[in-house]
Amino acid sequence: MRKAIHSACIVAGALLASTAATAQQKLLIGTTSSSSSHYGYFVAVSQVINLKVKNVNTSVVETGATLDNLRRMDRKQVDFGLVTTNVMHNAANGTGEFAGKPLTAKLLWVYSIAPQNVVVRADAAVKSLSDLNGKRLNPGLKGSASEKTSEAVFKVLGIAPDYARGSTGEIVAAIKDNRAVGYVKSGAGLLLDASSREIATFTPVNIIGMSAVEKQKVEKAMPELSMVDVPAITSLNIPAFTTWGFGVGAASGPDMDEETAYQIVKAVCEDKEVQANAFAEVKGVDLVEMTIKYATTPLHPGAVRYFRERGAQIPARLIGK
Repeated sequence: MRKAIHSACIVAGALLASTAATAQQKLLIGTTSSSSSHYGYFVAVSQVINLKVKNVNTSVVETGATLDNLRRMDRKQVDFGLVTTNVMHNAANGTGEFAGKPLTAKLLWVYSIAPQNVVVRADAAVKSLSDLNGKRLNPGLKGSASEKTSEAVFKVLGIAPDYARGSTGEIVAAIKDNRAVGYVKSGAGLLLDASSREIATFTPVNIIGMSAVEKQKVEKAMPELSMVDVPAITSLNIPAFTTWGFGVGAASGPDMDEETAYQIVKAVCEDKEVQANAFAEVKGVDLVEMTIKYATTPLHPGAVRYFRERGAQIPARLIGK
């Protein structure tokens, strides 16, 4: 009898061990509005992970984007998700919206750069950023990262536009009707976004870049930003220019272990089709190079491990303590 009980215990223990070994981690990915192309990108990321990473099952959650995602990660409501590198910098250093309350999220990868294009009417007599003093300019969609960042940049540069507020549609109409000289709008990677292309179809536009002096001032005052060199847009006769911007990527909450992060980053960085089909800006992009170029905070140890396997030289600033 005792022998039978002992054998049953062994079998039960083996079954439990087997179940534990094959148990799936269920991870939630915080994203943004479902109407955004970035939401579609993370749907594709989820597909890649579910296909390529054993014992991990992910699903996406519509959220309020970066700030909301970081706070949800801190509360352990989502496991990883969309972030912008400038807000990540503030979160890691306890500055800006996180003043005195730093968070411990870790960057996994960067998949896109969002240059902040200062798009103005060609007939607006605006040849430099300083010419925007007193001019009707939209700094970005109300409540957006673009709006907050643009206003901070102009403050650093001592420039005081007459800010025009409104939805993207309202501002596009105002620029076409010459009720505003222009707006600050995130690019679609290194390309103009759809609303900027719409304006340019009917109204000749220029893009105002930063001078070398302006670039140095902003770099010193706002280390959370990246300086982005945008190549010439020949179809609109716009020469190459430099502007401020930030990377868009994914970060994990404090509890993601190194092995899980490594497997996720590996799967995402080695996928060449699924993400590109959902988000054209990543087609042909080396996510390892993109991350090292635009990251402003330390990487997750799992990401560091994969990047080193790829032979990447990781700057000391991106290695956590």
